[in-house]
Amino acid sequence: MGLTVLIVAGLAYWDAIRESEAALRELADGQANFARAFGVTVDALRAADGGSDVALGAILQRAERSGSSRLFVHRAGEATLRSTTDAEIASARVVEAIQRRERAVRIPREEAAAFGLPARMAIAGIAYPADPRGVDIVAISSAEHLRDRQAWARRRLLLGVAFAAGLVLLFGGVALRMQRKELLLEGALAVAALQRRSDERLERASKAAAFGTLAIGVAHEISTPLGVIAARAEQLGTKVGADEKLAGAVAAIASQADRIKVVIRGLLGLARGDAPSAERIDPGRVVTEAVALVRHRLDGARVPVTEAIAADLPAVIGDEKLLEQAVVNLLLNACDASKTVGGGIVVRAGENGGDVTIVVEDTGVGISDADAGRALEPFFTTKAREGGTGLGLAIAREIVSNHSGTLTLAPLPPRGTRATIRLPPARGAT
Repeated sequence: MGLTVLIVAGLAYWDAIRESEAALRELADGQANFARAFGVTVDALRAADGGSDVALGAILQRAERSGSSRLFVHRAGEATLRSTTDAEIASARVVEAIQRRERAVRIPREEAAAFGLPARMAIAGIAYPADPRGVDIVAISSAEHLRDRQAWARRRLLLGVAFAAGLVLLFGGVALRMQRKELLLEGALAVAALQRRSDERLERASKAAAFGTLAIGVAHEISTPLGVIAARAEQLGTKVGADEKLAGAVAAIASQADRIKVVIRGLLGLARGDAPSAERIDPGRVVTEAVALVRHRLDGARVPVTEAIAADLPAVIGDEKLLEQAVVNLLLNACDASKTVGGGIVVRAGENGGDVTIVVEDTGVGISDADAGRALEPFFTTKAREGGTGLGLAIAREIVSNHSGTLTLAPLPPRGTRATIRLPPARGAT
C-alpha cells in the first residue's frame, strides 16, 4: 500500500516537473519572438535614418515601458550588453549564447539581479539583425511569477498526495481491521466445523464399535443353533436313502449352514480388525453367486433381475464369500425398495477408471440425497416398521472397505437407487 502511494506521488511530481519545463520553454519562445519583432523594427528604422543610435534607444525605451521585458543591445565584438539607459552590463551567459547564435537562454538567479530583475531565474530571447552591421536585440524577462506558480503547484501536489496517502492509509487500516475480523470469524467457523466433523467421526466410531460388539454377540448366539442344524442335516443325510429330492434338500441345508459359518467367521474377523483372506476372485462369479443366493427372494417378491457382466474382467483380491455377502445385502435392499412399486433390478460388473465396478440399480421407491449420505451408517434405517435393523448396508460398506474399495449410494433419476462398489484390480490381473 505504501509503495503504491510512493509510486503515485513520484509520477505526479515527475508530471509537475515536465509541465514546469514546458512552461519555461514556452516563455523562452515568447521572449525570442518578442526580441525578433523589435529586431525587425529596429533594422527598418536604422536603415531609414542612417543607423542612428538615438532613434534605437528611444524605440527600445518605449518598448520597455509598454511590456514586461527589459531590452538590451549587443554590438559585435563587445563582451557586454547595453541597456536603454546606455548602461553596460556584463553577462557571460548571454554573450556566450549570442556567440553560439542561440534564440533563447536561461539566466541564473545570480546574474538576473545585474539586469535589474528579481533574484530569480530569468529568460532571455535573442534576435539577430539581417544587416551584419546591425546590433543584436536581447529581451530579458524574469520567470519569477511562473516559478512561484510552479512552486505553489508543487506544494499543492505534495499536500494532495499527503492527504490522499493519509486517506489510503486510513481506509487501508480500516480494511485490514475488517479483514482481521473476517479472518477471526472464518477461523472460528473452521474450528467449529472441525469440531463438528470430529463429533461426527466419534459418533461413527461409536456406532462401528457397537456394530462390532453386536456382530460378535450375534455370531456367538448363532453358532449354537447353526451347529444343531448342521448336525441334523448330517443325520438326515444317512436316512434319505435313494430319494434324490430329499438328498438334494439335505445337501442344500448342509451347504448353506457351512456358508453361514464362513460368513460369520469373516464378519467376526472384520469386527476384530483382521484383514480378509487374499484370494484371486472373479467379479463376474461374485455377481452370479450373489444373484443365485437371493433368487428365491426376488422371485417371491416378483422383482425381475437382469445381469450384465463384461467379458475379460480383471480379478480382484479378497474373500469371495464376504464380497458375495456385500452384493447380497445390496440386492436384498434393492428388492425391498422395488417390490411395492413394481420395480426391477439390474446388476452390472465392469471396469471404470481402472477399477473393477459392481453396480446394483433398482427402479424402486428411490432414496433422497440426505438419506444416501447416511444409509451406510450402522443402525440407520428407513424401514424400522418393516423390521429393518440398519445393518445390511453398513456391513456391505465394511466388507468393501476392508477390500480396499468404496461403496457409494446415489439417487437414480427418475426413480430408483444406484449402489456402486469400486475395487482395485489384482496386480498383474488381465
